[in-house]
Amino acid sequence: MRRVCLTLPTNRACADTIRAVAEEAAYGALRFDVEVHLLVLDSSDAPVLAEHRAAVRALPPAPGVVVHHLDETEQRTFLRKTIARAGLASPDRMLDLMLPSRVSYGACTNRAFLFAEALGCTSVHRRDSDSRYQHLDGEPVFPLHHELTSLGRRAADVAGLMSRRRLDPACADRPVAMVGGSFVGEMSVDVEEIHRLDPAVYEDVIGLSVPDGYPEIWRRNLIQESFRGAGTAPFTGDRTTLTSVSPMRVDMCNIGFAREVYGQVPLPPATDTIGSDYFLIHVVHDARLPGVLHNRHIVNFHTGERRSDSGFLAYQRRLAKFLLSMPHLNAVYARMAAAGDELLDAEGLVRASAVAGFVRDSTRLDPVENAERFDVLDRSYRKLGGRYAEAADVLATERERLLDEARLDMEDFALLIDAWAPLTRSTTSPKGITW
Repeated sequence: MRRVCLTLPTNRACADTIRAVAEEAAYGALRFDVEVHLLVLDSSDAPVLAEHRAAVRALPPAPGVVVHHLDETEQRTFLRKTIARAGLASPDRMLDLMLPSRVSYGACTNRAFLFAEALGCTSVHRRDSDSRYQHLDGEPVFPLHHELTSLGRRAADVAGLMSRRRLDPACADRPVAMVGGSFVGEMSVDVEEIHRLDPAVYEDVIGLSVPDGYPEIWRRNLIQESFRGAGTAPFTGDRTTLTSVSPMRVDMCNIGFAREVYGQVPLPPATDTIGSDYFLIHVVHDARLPGVLHNRHIVNFHTGERRSDSGFLAYQRRLAKFLLSMPHLNAVYARMAAAGDELLDAEGLVRASAVAGFVRDSTRLDPVENAERFDVLDRSYRKLGGRYAEAADVLATERERLLDEARLDMEDFALLIDAWAPLTRSTTSPKGITW
């Protein structure tokens, strides 16, 4: 029986989400005759962790669903064993990249990838703790439906199941590597207040994420569409498209990857950096691997913590690091797009060595550009005043560290790509899986 991994990484209270994702797991097991491994990777503090353990214990048994709820101690134990079996030269550094002390959106998903490998899963399906499902006629609308329908199957074989087909016929014999939807509700990045305070400043700040050289009309469209997902229209019926999925059309709270993707290349392990978990979406697109875009969008919401003073400052730091990472990432994306089919080897798998090379080359970018980007962000926040000016003061004291980390994060990413094949091969042992 095919095994799949439905994962929920979290570091905050989300008992309701755990129960909802468990319902999705039960749905998938019942409808598709698969074994669904529900994997909750929990980095919450002790009181919240206890709430989550109680919620997991109270889940009703569901045929075909196996639940794993792992705290950081259990995750660390598994990682230490896996890293040791891989025989890597710097095991402590590798453990830090896989389970850093600071928040890392990429690292938490990389851990899910390794656990999925250990469990013998053929795909990973990710949800987020600050999201919930839409409903139609009183029933939840689960993205897992489309993910399990298409992932891993030859694109030509699922074409007849789609509402629309916009895939290059030359890619029809390739398997579907990614299935994704977006979100409705609040913006994925909490920048709406900036837009309300000063639309011109908003354009300057969000414009820092757009690659250099874009025509002005494209640049404005990208700024307008960024972080807004699928808008606010509710789900009324399925629409699916077999295509090369644009990274602008999907969100990591609503995504499924075939193991042929995440088994080859991990995500950037950058800390305190929003968007660091979107890299594989670009890999799939730029390598011209087939994908399915659907409209079972998840409902995004912002937690109260994000709106607190400490949460606000933490988020502005993560946004700043994202904007400083973009020159490096955009350079890699441009190289991958230019490579196209050459990103794949003779077996149709992503050539990890090529990606690692592009990542390393990006560390050689002129640091002056990022210093100028930091200046734009600093001026913009001071113009907004209030708590944004206060955030600018704090970020100014961290300026050199943040600029250095934007480059060093890419060096760490290249190192992790090099280590990924030994890590994935070392997730299991003859004695079985333990953590």
